[in-house]
Amino acid sequence: MTMMRRLEGKVAIVTASTQGIGFAIAERLGLEGASVVISSRKQSNVDEAAKKIREKGIEVMGVVCHVSNPQHRKNLVDITVEKYRKIDIIVSNAAVNPTTDSILHSKESVLDKLWEVNVKSSILLLQDAAQYLSNASSVILISSISGYNPQPTLAMYGVTKTAIFGLTKALAMEMGPETRVNCIAPGIVPTNFADFLTKTKEIRKSIEEKTILNRLGSVSDIAAASAFLASDDASYITGETLVVAGGMPSKL
Repeated sequence: MTMMRRLEGKVAIVTASTQGIGFAIAERLGLEGASVVISSRKQSNVDEAAKKIREKGIEVMGVVCHVSNPQHRKNLVDITVEKYRKIDIIVSNAAVNPTTDSILHSKESVLDKLWEVNVKSSILLLQDAAQYLSNASSVILISSISGYNPQPTLAMYGVTKTAIFGLTKALAMEMGPETRVNCIAPGIVPTNFADFLTKTKEIRKSIEEKTILNRLGSVSDIAAASAFLASDDASYITGETLVVAGGMPSKL
């Protein structure tokens, strides 16, 4: 397949991008011509991921960033701007799910962590980065199909992902018309993050049967959607959530 070069000359930051969906997004944006800045919590993971992406002929820089750490977020933005002088694309992908407890049995510290990483970190990163965003820039927030119908084992995680839908609408109003803000709600994609849902054959089959396409998603499915929303092909789309879930139910 010949890759389109819709993002030539663009600069993209992708958080939590050394594996899984985040890595695939960073790689796809790079293959379409963007210079990509990847990040995650561990230097070794950043170095390894950057090496893999660079081997594809992509301009890439890796920065350690725990999205809950104010100095890390500032460094991510400052280092990017120091090198590239601008930011065109931000993909906020970082998320945690530290519990399978019901909401009424979740500890306050767990609730705080879910809110801090899954919702608040996107807001704070954009507060740091907004002044450097170019005209016609694009922000993409990664939510989840579970934001539409939080499941018992993903209850509070799902609620934080529901909040991302509202955040997308609010930020699109606030940041437009110069910056478009959209959201992607992936279905169940086999990654380390979703391993507890996809590792057993029975659970995997039950999830597949809930999709119209009768399969789980792939990281490349989400990456392709991200590249579209980041590109000029989506220049008249903002404040929207693109569900990439094989036809799984997705209405609040």
